[in-house]
Amino acid sequence: MRLIEANKLTLGYEGQSVIDNIFFSVDEGDYLCIIGDNGAGKSTLVKAVLSLHEPLAGRLSFHFDRRDIGYLPQSSAIDVNFPTSVSEVVLSGFISHLGRHFFYPASMRKKADENLGRMGILNLRNRSFQELSGGQRQRVLLARALCAANRLLLLDEPAAALDVHSASELYRLIDQLNNDGMTVMMVTHDIHPAINSATHILHLGGENFFGTRDEYFSSEIGRDYLKEAGHHD
Repeated sequence: MRLIEANKLTLGYEGQSVIDNIFFSVDEGDYLCIIGDNGAGKSTLVKAVLSLHEPLAGRLSFHFDRRDIGYLPQSSAIDVNFPTSVSEVVLSGFISHLGRHFFYPASMRKKADENLGRMGILNLRNRSFQELSGGQRQRVLLARALCAANRLLLLDEPAAALDVHSASELYRLIDQLNNDGMTVMMVTHDIHPAINSATHILHLGGENFFGTRDEYFSSEIGRDYLKEAGHHD
């Protein structure tokens, strides 16, 4: 089933475009990596998917309720001094689904614990969020995103501030979620998820490209990107 479709999509600010005339689609079960140079518009596209930014031209169509997007922002966007427990942070992922309720029902609390378990950190549920390491915080925030992600998990440079080991563990968890059926869209400067895990690549900046992973790395733009990232044939 198709979830998202961009047709001649142009995004920008005050009439000045940063992304021009792009086409891409996301189907259920896909793992789309969005890559490209700084300033190519990757974060602007994330904002558009989250309904925080309107297109200048073209269409960005959604075939599901956008409240069912779970979002994990860049770690630099998180207030690490947030004075609350891990459990409360994860439960906050349900806010858009609370409706007129003022309290989280038992079903949401159960699912929050299940998502903490999937991340291997259920034992941290009563800890203060600000006491955790960077890798632990990202797992907590991924569990929070999963509480909303009934259809799509959207990740913006999720491992940017992590050490190599923590980043590897986070990517492993994301791979497992995708293998279990979760659709993933991820902005990344790290070439490894694109090489190892993506089903599709969207390259922004200069010459744009959308296609399967194999099509991308067989293309001139994909080969050039590999060389720039230090991966040679």
